[in-house]
Amino acid sequence: MREDSQENGADRYSSPAASSSSTGNVKATKEDWLKLALETLISDGVDGVRILTLGQKLGISRSSFYWYFKSRQDLLDQLLQYWRERNTRGILAQSVLPATSVTQGVLNIFECWYDEDLFNPRLDFAVRAWANGSTDVRKIVDLADRERVDAIYSMFLRCGCPKADALIRARILYFTQIGYYALEIVESIENRLTHLPTYLRIHAGRDPLDGEIKAFVARALRRVADKRPVP
Repeated sequence: MREDSQENGADRYSSPAASSSSTGNVKATKEDWLKLALETLISDGVDGVRILTLGQKLGISRSSFYWYFKSRQDLLDQLLQYWRERNTRGILAQSVLPATSVTQGVLNIFECWYDEDLFNPRLDFAVRAWANGSTDVRKIVDLADRERVDAIYSMFLRCGCPKADALIRARILYFTQIGYYALEIVESIENRLTHLPTYLRIHAGRDPLDGEIKAFVARALRRVADKRPVP
């Protein structure tokens, strides 16, 4: 996954002033490099994440890259770390939120499926595609899947589900949603919410308590409205 020796060559030792400057007076920060690398990973796959290509898109010399990263591999490692913190941590955090019922526990997880601040499906898909060509990345993805399922499993246990049921419910809840993304099913949030009571009954094994659906729908629609661009 490393770039050729020319890209890792002498111009990596340029001065900080040279490495941070771009066309005109605009400066490229580490966040600029990471943001563009993430966008490229999602749109073009890992093979598109190249130092020279990213530098050209930013309008700066590739030498500035080495002010923030040791190598292309360092950048790729940081992209993986970002993915883990963004997507896995979101599910883990939602799984330990207070829940007075198993249906509320499941709804807490459901929040990940409409809030990209908790779980970015396009990024997850891109990393899984990357894993198809890398044994090392595949191990990291498999570990993340286990961590996510284990967190949901623990949530079901805390909500009183029997052990065997908790494990299978966790697997169904998680793998069904990952499959939903993998199949690239396009469906509005409003349409999905009309099926929420049935989804919830199937995943949790019981009907929601009074007010749980209404509160969840209100949060979901408000969050989606906040994210939609203003016409």
